[in-house]
Amino acid sequence: MLRLSAIVAACLLAVNANAALFEDDEARRAILDLRQKVDVSQQRSTEELKRINEDNAQLRRSLLDLSNQIEALRNEMATMRGQNEQLTKGVADMQRNQKDLSQGVEERLRKVEPTKVTVDGREFGAEPAEKQEFEAALATLRKGEFAGAQTGFTTFVKRYPQSGYKSSALFWLANAQYALRDYRSAVTNFRALVSADPEHLRAPEALLSMANCQVELKDTKAARKSLEDLVKAYPQSEAASVGKERLAKLK
Repeated sequence: MLRLSAIVAACLLAVNANAALFEDDEARRAILDLRQKVDVSQQRSTEELKRINEDNAQLRRSLLDLSNQIEALRNEMATMRGQNEQLTKGVADMQRNQKDLSQGVEERLRKVEPTKVTVDGREFGAEPAEKQEFEAALATLRKGEFAGAQTGFTTFVKRYPQSGYKSSALFWLANAQYALRDYRSAVTNFRALVSADPEHLRAPEALLSMANCQVELKDTKAARKSLEDLVKAYPQSEAASVGKERLAKLK
């Protein structure tokens, strides 16, 4: 029995030892497998990290290229903006010069081109200088400067013998002479107006004023003749109504 017990005990020890040995092998294999998995995982992580780093480096390069392109575009836009401003300024300068040139041309044309004027109910063309001289002489007469007006109108008639102003200029010249008591010269110019332009608006007044000058010259016969001509030629005029009254006083 003791021997059998010893044999059984020995068998049990052998079995336990084999079991422990088996368990150690399994544990080693499990550890090796786990280590292998960890190594594979680390390798994959390393490769993934390397790929990520490469991607990040590529992204940084792309961002740098994009930043350079943006800066280049900004510089190009600044250059274009400067060119556009310069072009705009050039266009504005050209337009201003063109406007100044046009105004200068128009001003020169205004100084030489005839313009339409209306005097004593008549419309005609007159040169700017011609218009200016007539109006200056008339303004002098209206200020009561009769000698200056006489000079102005005399010069005007000589300088512009074909002017549309001529009949009006003769009328006002004669009035200036009447005011200066140069009755003979006044009669001459009143008569010149009536003879050359009997349809003129001032013709009836010229005949009446001529009769007044003749009265001042004590030439009653000539004055009566002038008044009779006035009443006959312009019976509906206001001057004819006045002429009739004066004609009655001369008889």
